[in-house]
Amino acid sequence: MIERTIRINRKAGLYAKPVNQLVQTASKFNADIFLTHNGRKVNVKSVLGVLSLAIPKQATITLEVSGEDEYEALEEVVNTLERE
Repeated sequence: MIERTIRINRKAGLYAKPVNQLVQTASKFNADIFLTHNGRKVNVKSVLGVLSLAIPKQATITLEVSGEDEYEALEEVVNTLERE
């Protein structure tokens, strides 16, 4: 398992469109990918799960990835989150 903490710098935080892009990216991988924010942990492959966290701009989140393609999955998910 690998873990990385990042800050969300999108103007409006994580809302519907970037969450949909995030879920599509995560779903390409076999690895299990979880996102934790304010003590709540959700599966990144679940649109409703990620939206339920209501992640605002400048929030700090932690990604946990485990599985055969965990390194590639983490890099792609982080790249997706860092796009404006």
